[in-house]
Amino acid sequence: MSPTVESADVVVIGGGPGGSTVSTLLAKRGHRVVLLEKETFPRYQIGESLLPSTVHGIGRLLGVTEELEAAQFMVKRGGSFRWGSNPVPWNFLFAVAPELSGPTSYAYQVERLKFDEILLRNAARNGVDVRENAPVTEVVADDDRVRGVRYTDEDGGQREIRATFVVDASGNRSRVHQNVRGERIYSDFFKNIALFGYFEGGKRLPAPDTGNILCAAFDEGWIWYIPLSDTLTSVGAVISREHAAKLQGDQEQALLGFIDRCAIVKDFLAGATRVTEGTYGEIRTRKDYSYTNSTFHRPGMVLVGDAACFIDPVFSTGVHLATYSGLLAARSINSVLAGDVTEDRAFAEFEGRYRREYRVFYEFLSAFYDMQSDESSYFWRARKVTNFNTTDLEAFVSLVGGVHSGEQALTQARKSSGALADAVERTGDMQTESGERMHHLFGTPVVREVMQEMNNIQVRGIRGADAKELPLLDNGLVPGPDGLSWMDPSVTAAPVLEEAK
Repeated sequence: MSPTVESADVVVIGGGPGGSTVSTLLAKRGHRVVLLEKETFPRYQIGESLLPSTVHGIGRLLGVTEELEAAQFMVKRGGSFRWGSNPVPWNFLFAVAPELSGPTSYAYQVERLKFDEILLRNAARNGVDVRENAPVTEVVADDDRVRGVRYTDEDGGQREIRATFVVDASGNRSRVHQNVRGERIYSDFFKNIALFGYFEGGKRLPAPDTGNILCAAFDEGWIWYIPLSDTLTSVGAVISREHAAKLQGDQEQALLGFIDRCAIVKDFLAGATRVTEGTYGEIRTRKDYSYTNSTFHRPGMVLVGDAACFIDPVFSTGVHLATYSGLLAARSINSVLAGDVTEDRAFAEFEGRYRREYRVFYEFLSAFYDMQSDESSYFWRARKVTNFNTTDLEAFVSLVGGVHSGEQALTQARKSSGALADAVERTGDMQTESGERMHHLFGTPVVREVMQEMNNIQVRGIRGADAKELPLLDNGLVPGPDGLSWMDPSVTAAPVLEEAK
């Protein structure tokens, strides 16, 4: 029996932050969007630590700012690190453009089952046809382009949707990404495994840093410590694959063993108990989680979020990259459906910006790992086998020299534009050996390169049509007045930002 066939402008596979973002921003332009999610929300997901651009930029574009505030997630002002041989932790603060300083200089630590549901239900309120319990079984394509998908509905029926575009936001474990005809390339540098669980009753950093994520290095790797509420904490050990044998057998004992070898986290969990029941009662693992696909797009199909790429979680970039790519994909699809930009050019802009963001984070994080000063263990020595083994920061900056284009000029135009370096200079909390070394790293142009686009997203979220941007790519496009499509700057003559006063 042939499946039931219907049509839509866009089919989005996956209801996580990337899928909810792209579908909502497409529906806001009046397009018929069907979102297919294989599970029933709320559902568990790792990745609880957000960045300000997601909360204050994407959140405002989606219209969920007040709902996120009402959820009373843990406020995150920045990050705290016990990184290097000195046992004293140091902090950094988030920073934003001067006109936004204060109200948006924070993010959230979130329970993803709650955060993701807020975004998915918001998509439905904006006109997205959200269908849960609807796993995609096949992508419909021919030699020219992707034409739609086949899926199983909640009653077990086989259905087909024909669409102009298919967006794969189905995450890292799905195989749908293979339909763009590329391959997934795993990092030679970040060949790590994460082992994680949840604890009740752990200690907190002193105010006002109570909600900070704490990242603490130890011999085999590093541990994240994310406060999700006054009592609930996500704790995970990130180790190299060479130590995988230690994960065999009792995984709880393996995690507790890593914690025992990390003094600051061991102290924070003294008296705490591991959650053993319900959603957070399972010890979980994730491996080979740093990768990028060789292509993010083919005619009729685009990858966003973890379907396209993922990077080591030490700076909490997962949800940022997912929502950012969702925004870029929505701009591209909106522009093509409106007939304003060709598909090739729209998605060249999408892929160029997305890869640029991923690449700069990758280089930055590689150098961050290189700042570990206690390199006697195998884990840290293994980080020296790549070409990221220099401690000369000028050489490090040269790694990202190829991505300096219009965005660098925009940074200079803003003076203290809100780059992370400006926040570090204000903290006074880096008076340790590793902290002072990182102070120099944060003070380099690459950090402005890392943070600039996040600042652009925040400005766009707050100021809307008043936010003018320069192209990030050579001969590139710029966002339209509402931020939901692309325009050619040679046609629109978008003005250069005036220097911040």
